[in-house]
Amino acid sequence: MTQAPKKVRLEWLDALRGFTMILVVANHVGAEAFEIPRGVSTSLQFLVLFRMPLFFFVSGFLAYKASQVWNLATFGQLVGKKLRVQIIPTVVFFLLSAMILSKDMWATIPNWLHIPTKGGFWFTLVLLYMFLIYYVFAYIESKLKVKSWIPITLLFIVSLVCYETCYLPKYFSWAFGWRGHPNDFMNDTSLIQVFQYFPFFIYGNIVHRYWEQAQKVMDSHWFYPIIVVVVIFAAMDTLKWHTLRMAWAIIPLTLARFILLTMVVMYFRNYQQYFTKFSVIGASLQYIGRRTLDIYLIHYLFLPDLPTIGAFFDKYRHNFVLDTLSTVVIALLVIGFCIITSNILRVSPFFRKWLFGRS
Repeated sequence: MTQAPKKVRLEWLDALRGFTMILVVANHVGAEAFEIPRGVSTSLQFLVLFRMPLFFFVSGFLAYKASQVWNLATFGQLVGKKLRVQIIPTVVFFLLSAMILSKDMWATIPNWLHIPTKGGFWFTLVLLYMFLIYYVFAYIESKLKVKSWIPITLLFIVSLVCYETCYLPKYFSWAFGWRGHPNDFMNDTSLIQVFQYFPFFIYGNIVHRYWEQAQKVMDSHWFYPIIVVVVIFAAMDTLKWHTLRMAWAIIPLTLARFILLTMVVMYFRNYQQYFTKFSVIGASLQYIGRRTLDIYLIHYLFLPDLPTIGAFFDKYRHNFVLDTLSTVVIALLVIGFCIITSNILRVSPFFRKWLFGRS
């Protein structure tokens, strides 16, 4: 009896996920540890455009599995696993962080619960929402008699409409609760974050569904030069010029986000020979990429308190290289401590399963 061929893992995609995790921690180092105002930090302003969109893109990319058989049993198994992996570790480290990092744990917990970012632990909750929405969609899609690109395209359009409500508060004040129009439900549930990032999850899913066609587009002679030209103007308007006002201002912001994350994906794919397990950089990034949940949950406990660095960059502005270098170096140190802590906890099969979702 012949065994089915083992699926080839995209090593560069694991490396890309590790790279994105470094950007996430670096952003928290700059914004929370150094207390660099976003308007002051040229690095944070630029990287924030594609940092989280890229993370959700990768999650959506990996969510699609062409061989997945959808029935009630597998649907229930997937939902149950996601609930266990996403909820239990988040609650544990949420409480642990409130206990260690705050002066008054009992005042901090309700305060964090009533803001959409949940004291920094919003990501796993929001990602859970996205997976649940996608599982329901995929299950219904599997029951359609005709296989088509139309359902996933419609879902992408709906996600863009919801995304739009977040950046047009004048017209959709009910959704964008934290900009002058309080909406307790959207804040308490963190659904506002789902609205902001779900299009990138679905974008990643679509790219994986049509990976052969996507690669042909990436390899064409015209695609990359065009998006580089477009993103220069889009990013400049978003970061500097602000020539588009009111509702139109969302256009360069959205273009910059989608194009920049696409460029990063194209870079890692194009230079994938440097991101294999046989290179130091590739092996290191892949290792971080396979520990993203651990690092995300733990890293808040190791962020330093260095507001004087933020004061320095506030005084001496437009230092992109120093700004980026300082945040990334400290981020790598923080990630190192997170991995050590994770490895210590993973000695216990109980912790490995219930804190990090590994059997």
